This record gives sequence, C-alpha cells and structure tokens, in this order.
Amino acid sequence: MKKIIVLLTLVLIHSYCKGQDLPSIQTDRPDQTECPFIVPQNYFQLENGLSFEQIDANTNQIVAPTILTRFGINDHFELRLTTEYIVNTEISNTVSGISPIYVGFKTRLFEEKGIIPVTSFIGQIMLPKMASRQFQTTNYAPEFRFTMQHTLSSKQTLSYNMGAEWDGETPAATFLYTLTTGYSFTEKIGGYIEFYGFFPQFEKPDNRFDAGFTYLINPNQQLDLSGGISLSKTSPDYYVSVGYSFRFKI
Repeated sequence: MKKIIVLLTLVLIHSYCKGQDLPSIQTDRPDQTECPFIVPQNYFQLENGLSFEQIDANTNQIVAPTILTRFGINDHFELRLTTEYIVNTEISNTVSGISPIYVGFKTRLFEEKGIIPVTSFIGQIMLPKMASRQFQTTNYAPEFRFTMQHTLSSKQTLSYNMGAEWDGETPAATFLYTLTTGYSFTEKIGGYIEFYGFFPQFEKPDNRFDAGFTYLINPNQQLDLSGGISLSKTSPDYYVSVGYSFRFKI
C-alpha cells in the first residue's frame, strides 16, 4: 500500500510540473453540463465522484464511485470511458453492482467567435453486458449531446447542452437539456447554478436544479462539492456529491 501511495504521489508531482504551461484543468463535473473543452494531447484525466440521491421516501441510490476517464488524442478529439458502482436501496432491499459501462468520444466543432459559442459534440454508447448481472440491459444504448459555452466576462460563463439518450430497453428516446452559469470568485474557487432536465417521449418531463463549488488545488487537480433538488413531481427528491479530479501526461 505504501508503494502505491508513493507512486501516485510521484505521478501527481510529475503531472503538476508538466502542466505549468497548460490551462488549468477543465472538468465535466460537478454540474450536469458537459464542458466543450478537450483534454490536452497525451493526457489522461480522471474525474472521480461519490454521490447520494434520495429518489423518494423509500428509495435512495449511492454511487461510489463514478469515474469518467478521458484521454486527449489531439486538440480536437478525446476518448471517454465512464464506469460507476451503484447501490440501490428500496425499503429493506438493497441491490449493488457495476452499472453498464459507457465508451465514447468528444470532438471540438467550433471555436468561440462573437455570438457563436465554443461548441463540441459528445457521442457515446452503453455496453449492455459490461455490467453486473442485475444491471445489464437488453440492447446497446447510444447517447449524444452538443455542448456550448459563451464567455460573458473574465469571471463568468454561460454554458448549455442539448441532446438525447436511450435506456437500452425501449426504442423511445429521452431528450435532455442543461443550462448553467459559472463564476470564478478567485483564481482557485469557482461556483455555479444550473437548471437541467429530461423529456421522455411518452412520460412527463423531469426538471431539476443544482448548484456547487470547485476548488483548484493546482493546475492539474480539483475538488468539488455539489447538490440538487427536484422541480417536478417525477424528479428525485435531492442529491449531494463530492469529487476529486486530476490529470497526468503519459
């Protein structure tokens, strides 16, 4: 264990030194809005989180952990892998395991110019059998979204996503949106507020609100804290989440 801790420490110190000439780490967490920025070439970026969601009076879900692994291919393209270990509890019945893995990519489409926001596209697919037996689905399930961001000032941005996803069981799509504004209080501390939601083809809309903070430890490491509440009867009651993200060059 001590050797692992020493090795991880050396990797982070090395990545800190290598990252001094790069912009600070840009993550897709803690908000629900994916950012349009690409991980630098030849860098691995791991965005790790723990969350608790109270779905209703009798049901809750713990995700411990969720890990988004990103790898920069070039200035316009990155590869993505999402894994989650979830614990679902309904009254006294608990089911836990690995949810289906997502693999995909993000590609830069446009740079910011005037009223045109910096824009990227994320495409990924859920692998139905790459999961614990109780969470496997019948079919492959795609998901896509366009990610946009406007610079409002040196301290504030406006970001939004639009896209759709499938659940691996039915052919019906669920459309999604996010809208968030982020603000830099200092060089290290940032915050955001956000509205987001889902529109299933044959069910009622699910709208939610969340907010959170980030703390930049150094250009390659970031902590985050966030939480959200429901805005619709169909939405989960609330959630809270903490996270730690870092990147390093291979």
